[in-house]
Amino acid sequence: MQTLWITTGALFGLLIGSFLNVVIYRLPKSLISSWRKECKEFLSEDSTIKFDESKEDDTETLNIVFPRSHCPSCKALIPAWCNIPILSYALLKGKCLHCKAPISVRYPFVELLTGIITAFIVYRYGLSYEAAAVAIFSWTLISLTFIDIDHQLLPDSMTLPLMWLGLVANALGFFTDLHSALYGAVFGYLSLWSVYWLFKLLTGKEGMGFGDFKLLAALGAWAGWQHLPAIIILSSLVGALLGTLNILLSGQDKNKPIPFGPYLAIAGWIAFFWGDVLQQHYLQWINPTI
Repeated sequence: MQTLWITTGALFGLLIGSFLNVVIYRLPKSLISSWRKECKEFLSEDSTIKFDESKEDDTETLNIVFPRSHCPSCKALIPAWCNIPILSYALLKGKCLHCKAPISVRYPFVELLTGIITAFIVYRYGLSYEAAAVAIFSWTLISLTFIDIDHQLLPDSMTLPLMWLGLVANALGFFTDLHSALYGAVFGYLSLWSVYWLFKLLTGKEGMGFGDFKLLAALGAWAGWQHLPAIIILSSLVGALLGTLNILLSGQDKNKPIPFGPYLAIAGWIAFFWGDVLQQHYLQWINPTI
C-alpha cells in the first residue's frame, strides 16, 4: 500500500511540477509588468519624462491562469496532450508542435524534480497534514529557486506567505515548537539584514536583496532557529564554490551579482530534513571528543 501512495505522490508531483513551470515563467513577468504600469502612472504627470512605448508588451494581461498556455516563439496555443508532464516533451522531441522551436529542458527537469520530492515527502510523512504542509513548502522553494535564477527576484507574494505558513504549521506542533519557529523567523531575517547593512557601510554596495532576508526568515519559521547556522553555512559554502566555478568556466564578470536565493532554498530544504544530523557531524568535526 505504501508503494501505491508513493507512486501516486510522484504522479501528482509531476502535475504540480507542470504548474510550477507556469508560475516560474508567468509570475515574474506579471509582477514586472505591474510595476512598470504603476511607475508610469505615478510619473505620468511629469511631462519631461518620456516612455519608450516600443518596450511595452502583452504581459499586462498575463497571470497564472490566463491566457491559455502557448508557445513563446510562435504564440500558438498548446493542446492538452502537449502538456503531459515529461511524456509530451519526449514525444515532441523537445520542440514546439507548430514552429519546431526548441523547448527548454528545464520544463521536464522541474516536473521530474517536483515528482521525486513529492514522492519522498509521502514516503517520509505518509498521507498526513504534515505531508501536505511540507509539500507546499518544497513546491514554493522550487518556484523561488528558478525565479531567482531567471530574474534575481524573490517575490513577497511567495516568501511572506511561506513564512506565515511555517509559523502556523509549527503553532500546530508539526515540526518544531512555536517558540523556535518564531525566533527562527526573527533571527533569520535579522542575520542577513545585519550582513547587508555591514557590507553596504563598508563597501557602499548592496551585497544582497531584501528577498533573501525574507526567504531565510521563512526557512527559520519552518525549521526553527536551531537550524539557521547550518542553513547559512551550507548556503554560503555552496554559493561560493559554484559562483567561483561559474566565473572560472564561463568567464563571467566577478562583479556581476549572482542570485543567493537558490542556495538558501537548497540549504534550507536539506536542513529541514537533516539539520540535526548536519549539526551533529559539524560539532564532532570541531570537537572530536563530543
